[in-house]
Amino acid sequence: QVQLVESGGGSVQAGGSLRLSCAASGDALSEYFGGWFRQAPGKEREGVAAMTPFGTPGYADSVKDRFTISRDNAKNTLYLEMNNLKPEDTAMYYCATGLVGNWVLRSQPEARLNPSEYNTWGQGAQVSVSS
Repeated sequence: QVQLVESGGGSVQAGGSLRLSCAASGDALSEYFGGWFRQAPGKEREGVAAMTPFGTPGYADSVKDRFTISRDNAKNTLYLEMNNLKPEDTAMYYCATGLVGNWVLRSQPEARLNPSEYNTWGQGAQVSVSS
């Protein structure tokens, strides 16, 4: 089973950029659906970006055109490049993987941002954006 470790969080001013990394071990990330999720205090965890095993990305409307999900198969690492950060992006960010055999993930693109469809989670990385 895959294990995930995030890194790259930090504090930036509004308009700044950060890149989160999610290093995987135990299995190849390219064999899974990969996703980035975030949870702010007092709010539910929400999907930010996701990628299919074939590399097709998808984004929440709130981050479209600002965030980019990517995967380096050689490094077995999932990335989230975050640009033009806003204070409302402040949250704990988590990477997660979903099973390639999950029929919902395979057939419903909108479900790829649903945290309940993902099985394995990293420990999280804090992102704080000040105005």
